[in-house]
Amino acid sequence: MAGGVHGFASALTSFVGRAEAVAEVAGLLDECRLVTVTGPGGSGKTRLAGEVARHVAGRFADGVWLAELAAVRDPAQVPSVVAVALGVRERSAEAAADAVARVLAAQQLLLVLDNCEHVIDAAAQLCAELLPAAEDVRVLATSRESLRVAGEARYRLAPLALPDPDDLTTAAQAESVELFAERARRAGARFSPDGPDDPAVALLVTRLDGMPLAIELAAARVEALGLAQLLDRMGDGFDLLTAGDRLAAGRHRSLAATVEWSYRLLSEREQLVFRAMSVFPGRFTLEAAEAVAGPGAGPAVLRLVDCSLLVPPRSDPDGRSRYVMLETLRAYGGQLLAEAGEQERAEAALAEHALRVAEQAAAGLLTGTGEVSAARWLDAEDATMRQALTWAMTHDVSIALRLAVALASWWHLRGRSPGGYPLLREAADHAAPGSDEWCTAQAWLGRMAMYHAGPAAAVGHFTAVVDAMRGRPPSRAIADCLGGRSVLLANMGRIAEAIEDGNGSLIVARELGYPAGEARALGALSITALYAGDSCGAVQKARQAEQIPSDIPGWITRACSRVLTFALIAAGDLAAAESSCASGLALARDVGDLQYQASMLTSMAVLDLRAARIEDAAAHLRESLQIAVRAGGQLDMLNCLEWCGYLCAATGRPAEAITAWAARAALCRREGLIDPPADARSRQEPLRGARQALGEARARAAEDRGMAMSLATAAEYALLLTAPDPKPQVPPGLAGLSVRERELVTLVARGLTDVQIAAELFISVRTVRSHLDRIRDKTGARRRADLTRLALTAGLV
Repeated sequence: MAGGVHGFASALTSFVGRAEAVAEVAGLLDECRLVTVTGPGGSGKTRLAGEVARHVAGRFADGVWLAELAAVRDPAQVPSVVAVALGVRERSAEAAADAVARVLAAQQLLLVLDNCEHVIDAAAQLCAELLPAAEDVRVLATSRESLRVAGEARYRLAPLALPDPDDLTTAAQAESVELFAERARRAGARFSPDGPDDPAVALLVTRLDGMPLAIELAAARVEALGLAQLLDRMGDGFDLLTAGDRLAAGRHRSLAATVEWSYRLLSEREQLVFRAMSVFPGRFTLEAAEAVAGPGAGPAVLRLVDCSLLVPPRSDPDGRSRYVMLETLRAYGGQLLAEAGEQERAEAALAEHALRVAEQAAAGLLTGTGEVSAARWLDAEDATMRQALTWAMTHDVSIALRLAVALASWWHLRGRSPGGYPLLREAADHAAPGSDEWCTAQAWLGRMAMYHAGPAAAVGHFTAVVDAMRGRPPSRAIADCLGGRSVLLANMGRIAEAIEDGNGSLIVARELGYPAGEARALGALSITALYAGDSCGAVQKARQAEQIPSDIPGWITRACSRVLTFALIAAGDLAAAESSCASGLALARDVGDLQYQASMLTSMAVLDLRAARIEDAAAHLRESLQIAVRAGGQLDMLNCLEWCGYLCAATGRPAEAITAWAARAALCRREGLIDPPADARSRQEPLRGARQALGEARARAAEDRGMAMSLATAAEYALLLTAPDPKPQVPPGLAGLSVRERELVTLVARGLTDVQIAAELFISVRTVRSHLDRIRDKTGARRRADLTRLALTAGLV
């Protein structure tokens, strides 16, 4: 994970004032691990957080990351939204909050949780769980109230400074006047007040209580109304919202007045569109606006942009331009939408639009040529898809099923099967067994279960379709489910059944003229041939799959490429294996498929080792490890450990080879995984050579070291072994550490938290953190992972 600032939109306007606030919040982050900036809606909390993020990014080795919570309606989704923002991929049977804590435990970063107030309990719970587990993570939250988590520091964001009513000659120096003047000039070149100290400007920003959003809304109307009418409008009965928060501060009520005032200046049609736009949880296209607000809504949307009630469109990575409504305006619009009795219709229209988008994108995902653009499209529509599916689950189960099925391939591609699996399963429960929708859902549930519920559950889904369709005409669902079940049975050692299902899948696919099903069936038969020891047959089937003349789904193409690579390596055709592996890796990189990237990188490292390309092997293993650690790919990490052992054996590091293999073996046993006999046989000779080179005592010590490692420590060890210069004798700065400081580094490397270290050494947590800060200053190791590498290099663990 690179440093820098991630997830924040580029600032389209200048940041006016608040320099002192930026410095104060940055200072609080030096002292406290959780800082919450509080203030009413429209006070500038989000903008301040963005400025603070850019100001402090250099302090964090892994940068600053934004998780935007404004669009989250279900508090239970907060951990998943944060995981997506961080690029954390959930593992089977692992809660999203645990996945975030697991990945961030090895990082040093600042996490910005923006707009927490409507999910305050969930945000607080996540922080309470995350901060003790990820010692080098700090959190900057924005909310209308504090999170009330132990150790939290609260920063109350004040309004912008107002001019002194007794000395208007200095008005231009006031932050509120400066903001109004700057935004008014941007609103129209013809705006030319008498000067920044104009009494009308000073009076206007004072009536708006220095609230940034209120000032910006007013400034947007300068060209149309002029200063005098602006002041008149602010005093003609729009001063308070009758439905406002009884406990809200006066400046918040003034902000609400400004929003209502801007709304009442709209035409009836524009007001309707404004209300409808509040249903969108995030960014939306003009087509989406028309789908929800009705045909012909385009001119009203453009008018809302002109009135600063919508943010001007910005091009997203999928190439589409999208608008967004600020949080405060969305909340106000949502209230009006409900009062007008239009909420149910708008939410239904949003769900129908989301379904059209999802099904169109899903069609693209089922091709190789359209996969990348379709995936980016759904990436950009994530918030809308979440909200639409949540609504459909309780209001329209038929839309819910179609939407979940359409999203399944995207969930699978982006490593989100653990979160999507229960949603799809719940939706499928409302479908009639044997129906087309039910069969398609079960087929996807089977694929997703491999990464969520395990092989037995996956076989169950595939078998349910096969049984339900028995005696019926051949179908794509039958071909898909027989092919999927064949792969699983082969991995479970049930070779005869696997071959029978693979052949059955192939017959049905060819009878239907179903190229994707045919390629998948041939891939399954190649895997069964490998397990049966027939490498030549495996290559033949994989080659046939590769030559299917059709634009089949990208994930099937990548799966076939991976199978062909395995088969060619087993057959000893290393040149062809390299070609296949490079092609598959390029395909995985293009679409952002991390699972296949890690797998193909490891295969590339195997080929490098066979060709004695040691530096290339180390680089490929290292990249695979980095992806696996980030994505939580346990099996990929274990495979990398295996080949790190071979790398060390090939580079004259017998102790490290034994340690890597011992760590892998111990971790496999802990997870209930079996070491394949072929792997054990292949490892015998280099392992024997390593033990002879060391002697029994040193070999036993190296073995014991590996067996004591956790998966996280073993992964860091493997990263150290694959570094470009893996043999530094004395890590920079380690020689200058005291005995106590070395002890702390050792405990960090063993995975202990600050609280656990304090208990181990009978000192306070504050003292532990003080020691670690000094260690970081001495060594330059900012992350806990860096400290772990120091300990590993020095042999402290």
